[in-house]
Amino acid sequence: MPDIKQLLLTMVIPLIEHEDEMTLNVVDGDHFLEYHLVLHPDDVGRVIGKGGRVANAIRTILYSVRVDGPKRVRLIIDNKEEI
Repeated sequence: MPDIKQLLLTMVIPLIEHEDEMTLNVVDGDHFLEYHLVLHPDDVGRVIGKGGRVANAIRTILYSVRVDGPKRVRLIIDNKEEI
């Protein structure tokens, strides 16, 4: 199985300023492998991008990775203050 977590970190870390406050949790559900990316409030806008373009580009790359079985990959970007 490809290392999706490492792929995601490789794309996100250059975009953010508060790397020490970033967490990435993987939730294995019935239909999805959910990657919950929790970021500092200042970094959320950088990862989402203008009009969501950066987040859509990251999701396009992640969703194109083939995983074993019928599960699909899902990326959820959260604000650290909201959690």
